[in-house]
Amino acid sequence: MKSQSATLPISQLRRYQDWLAEHRGLRFESYDALWRWSVSDLEGFWRSIWDHDQVASPTPFEAALVIDRMPGAVWFRGAHVNYAHQVFRHASAAHAAGQPAIVSEDELGNIRSTSWPELRRQVNSLALKLREQGIERGDRVAAYLSNGPEAVVAFLACSSIGAIWSLCAPDMGIQAVKDRFGQIEPKVLIGIDGVHYGGRSSDRSAVVMQLQAVLPSVVTTIIVETSHSSQRVPGSLSFASVVARHGRDVESFLPEWLPFDHPLWILYSSGTTGLPKPIVHGQGGVLLTTLATAKHIDIGASYVPETLGERFHWFTSTGWVMWNVQVAALLCGTTICLYDGSPSGPKDRLDWSTLWRFVSRHKVTFFGAGAAFFGNCKKASVQIARCGDLSAVRALGSTGSPLPMEVQEWGTKEFDTIGTRDIWWCNLSGGTDLTAAFCTGNRDLPQTPGEMQCRQLGSAVEAWNDAGQAVIDEVGELVCVRPLPGMPLFFWGDEGNRRYLASYFEIYPRIWRHGDWIKITPTGSCIIYGRSDATINRHGVRMGTSEIYAAVEELPDVLDSLALDLEYLGKAGRLLLFVVLRPAMLLDEALKLSIGEVIRRRLSARFVPDEIIQVPQIPRTLSGKKQEVPLKRLYLGHAADTTFSREVMANPDCVEWYIADARSRRLAC
Repeated sequence: MKSQSATLPISQLRRYQDWLAEHRGLRFESYDALWRWSVSDLEGFWRSIWDHDQVASPTPFEAALVIDRMPGAVWFRGAHVNYAHQVFRHASAAHAAGQPAIVSEDELGNIRSTSWPELRRQVNSLALKLREQGIERGDRVAAYLSNGPEAVVAFLACSSIGAIWSLCAPDMGIQAVKDRFGQIEPKVLIGIDGVHYGGRSSDRSAVVMQLQAVLPSVVTTIIVETSHSSQRVPGSLSFASVVARHGRDVESFLPEWLPFDHPLWILYSSGTTGLPKPIVHGQGGVLLTTLATAKHIDIGASYVPETLGERFHWFTSTGWVMWNVQVAALLCGTTICLYDGSPSGPKDRLDWSTLWRFVSRHKVTFFGAGAAFFGNCKKASVQIARCGDLSAVRALGSTGSPLPMEVQEWGTKEFDTIGTRDIWWCNLSGGTDLTAAFCTGNRDLPQTPGEMQCRQLGSAVEAWNDAGQAVIDEVGELVCVRPLPGMPLFFWGDEGNRRYLASYFEIYPRIWRHGDWIKITPTGSCIIYGRSDATINRHGVRMGTSEIYAAVEELPDVLDSLALDLEYLGKAGRLLLFVVLRPAMLLDEALKLSIGEVIRRRLSARFVPDEIIQVPQIPRTLSGKKQEVPLKRLYLGHAADTTFSREVMANPDCVEWYIADARSRRLAC
């Protein structure tokens, strides 16, 4: 084990503990004692976060936790907040200290720096324009944007007036975007007409026009215009002209005060059947859980003298929840650094040092990415010392999938070569469902490669065995036994909360089941072993298997299919796609290419399988459901007798084929 160097400024968690001692008279002998207090006294803990971070409300609130139940907890009833208001609370001081709000760069080397006053002016300009277009509280704004400043501006403008934000990445196909935005009936579409990714330009204007056609609720379209498009989107407004507004009305604009549980955004997390789940999070819930998360990530006000120049970068697409986490650093007055492009450079000449050079150019202090990125850097033998001056980097963040021990050890050794001893790894696990972490880091604790240092404050996370008992040092289901303010308000259009309850509370009533395998060690650290359900999770971006099937099974030669996303500690994850073909058909390279192309076109390239396998049958229940979870358990090494209930299967004989295949892959017991 290694501990973080004592030469760094005092951590944000230590600052918070000092504040508790001074203002609450609370002192804790260990992090474990602090965590146990935070999950047993939810009223005291969340009120302390509110007070410590000076969350503003023009109205008093009844209590931090008014109704203590799950689901259905009621938080801070009576309070009024606004995410954008909290972001700009630090603006004057950060600007006075010479810190920009946003630094952004694209693949072509175009660098932009957005000051705090300029960010506020653009946000106010767009907010006023949305009002003029008739957008009111609760109206949905759908964005099809890449990872540039425009997406940040648009999101904050929506928050300012109480509109509900929803975002998809331009690498997603038209069907995947339609399946998401079509459920929420947006009044505004904010799109980008072209992108440059992997060394190639891509005109997206036709996709935006298709979205206009399939989203009849849209009354206003605003376009970020680029040089990558050959045509103008008809009937649209220019984003650049909309945010160019100046004047007294822009200067005097203030965000609206909204009820604590007013919807902020809609994110999407897919299950194994049906359309993607439109998850609605509230203004106040996101705000409070983000402020708690920031203490663990160890980012604070960038104008505090000892942390002057703090810069946060998490490589993400706009389709991943880490985009939301990245933007949330603004709540702490921290500069965010955005990279819009491929982390590995042009497709014809992969270069896994691309992001490291970006981090060097912009003096990033916290650099986060999906675990797969760091794994690819190790495989490519990236030498950190040759990527520029990385002396500003004090922390590395990883999430999206388990980070193998040897990958973390590789990164630590690489930073040792440039004189940064004991680089701190802040490994996280949470998700779209929360826009926060369940398991996370703590710079003041020892770190063990491949593990997360602790459970997050306020998150009553446990590992449960098959009997529903909390276990230590054993792999079990990740559950949360107390409510969190960042849990979803509801799913959009979910009558009677049926999908919401089935997603998290069907297995254990009144207990949140997250869908991950977890082990909590005797020291309180955590190890995630991958998904316990069938959701596809590719580098942190989730896709329901039903979306894969809808794409693949449109091919006339594919009669049936089943996808398995296999994640396991210490090994590379694999996405397997099993297909049943028309009689006498054989799976050849041409058909494999066709399957990959239809997934790439309809969904995204990230969901193209690592391997496609022809099978005689797909195992199904008597009611016709595909046996995804039992099959996944089989391929992860569980015995067939404990994973399949053959008496409820329509075709139990086909299981033998999969047992043999799993055994041949040396994954079964």
